[in-house]
Amino acid sequence: MTQNKQRLSFWQIWNMSFGFLGIQFGFALQGGFMSRIFQTLGADKDAIPFLWIAAPLTGLLVQPIVGYLSDRTWHPKFGRRKPFFFIGAVFSTFALFLAPYSSALWMAAGALWILDASINISMEPFRALVADKLPDSQRSYGFVVQTLIIGIGTWVASNLPWMMTQLGVPNTAAAGVVPDSVKYAFAIGAFVLFSSILYTILTTEEYPPEDMDLFEKEKEASKGFLTGVKEIFKNIVGMPSVMKKLGVVQFFSWFAFFTMWSFATPAITEHVFGATDTTSVAYNDAADSVGNYLGTYGLVSMFYALILSFVASKIKINRRLLHLVSLIFGGCGFILIYFISEPWMLHICFSLVGIAWASILSMPYAMLSSSVEPKKMGVYMGIFNMFIVIPQIIAALGGVNFLYKLLFGEEVINTMLLAGTLLILAGLSNLLITDKKAIHD
Repeated sequence: MTQNKQRLSFWQIWNMSFGFLGIQFGFALQGGFMSRIFQTLGADKDAIPFLWIAAPLTGLLVQPIVGYLSDRTWHPKFGRRKPFFFIGAVFSTFALFLAPYSSALWMAAGALWILDASINISMEPFRALVADKLPDSQRSYGFVVQTLIIGIGTWVASNLPWMMTQLGVPNTAAAGVVPDSVKYAFAIGAFVLFSSILYTILTTEEYPPEDMDLFEKEKEASKGFLTGVKEIFKNIVGMPSVMKKLGVVQFFSWFAFFTMWSFATPAITEHVFGATDTTSVAYNDAADSVGNYLGTYGLVSMFYALILSFVASKIKINRRLLHLVSLIFGGCGFILIYFISEPWMLHICFSLVGIAWASILSMPYAMLSSSVEPKKMGVYMGIFNMFIVIPQIIAALGGVNFLYKLLFGEEVINTMLLAGTLLILAGLSNLLITDKKAIHD
């Protein structure tokens, strides 16, 4: 990759990151409403994390492979990362559209598996593209602009079922059937996902390898499946120290957010709204409200990212300190859910969570991109995803159920106390990072 990278304008960075709008539509609908679909199809609350397990397991395998392959890909017309954007977009679109039409739990779990795997194919190449295109002095700015787009996607997508209900789309259905409001929301999400990724593909040019002859020679020397597997494992073993320390931060962060995605709907509908019957109007209205409150963290992350994008474009920022404080705010937001007395207070709780979410989606990647070889950016971004999916796998295999009951008690609202505690631990773990190049732009 050429090292003579020019500083890009806000709109150039916006265009190359715009596909994240669709990716986040997929993640927000998946995170906000798949548990609702599982409950509608008869899943017990404690079984919900296990139904999610295929998604992070697939990510554990897919991300390093996609990153490795994208590092070794170049086409004069299609570029390096863009072919993976397109492949992931096609499969994600179909999975997102079909998920709410599942008639059995195994079908819904399968749709989630395909959806998550497909989004993963697109997502990490988008992270690598920022590092490919931007000089180090703009990387914090670039990842924050991505987060701004993600915040917009999170807010709109999380509110889609509620918006459909306001437009008169039925919000209830027979037992075992997903309401039309959710089906319409997922269909809109599928359209936005595909069109936004296509927009980035059509508006963004990629840099070719700096030395094409050397690129082809290295690719030829390392061709073959087994060679590729060995290379990935070699990079895992030899990952930079900064990456390992960031992995600790990521572990606690993503365990916390997986807990929220798995349990926010049953926890809040039961604890705050007193609704437990999944076929009742009260439950479905409460579940829509949960989506609305979850949208708050996306909206706040958008504004927080907007502020950060302005600051990062003007001055040096201390990435470590910013991430530490942001995660602690988010942890306090989760814990406050247990103590609130009125539903509207959930907006305050999820506003704090939104600050953490904006930081999670930008600062770790900015710190990492300053610490790895540019020509291995794709594979290292993929390997870094291990620190996202491993905590989710542990959580899905019973980690959440075991920890929240052990530490706080049987009530499902205690999952939010667990999420808050873990996010505060994630914030404090930033003190492990001492590399000055990672800490500052």
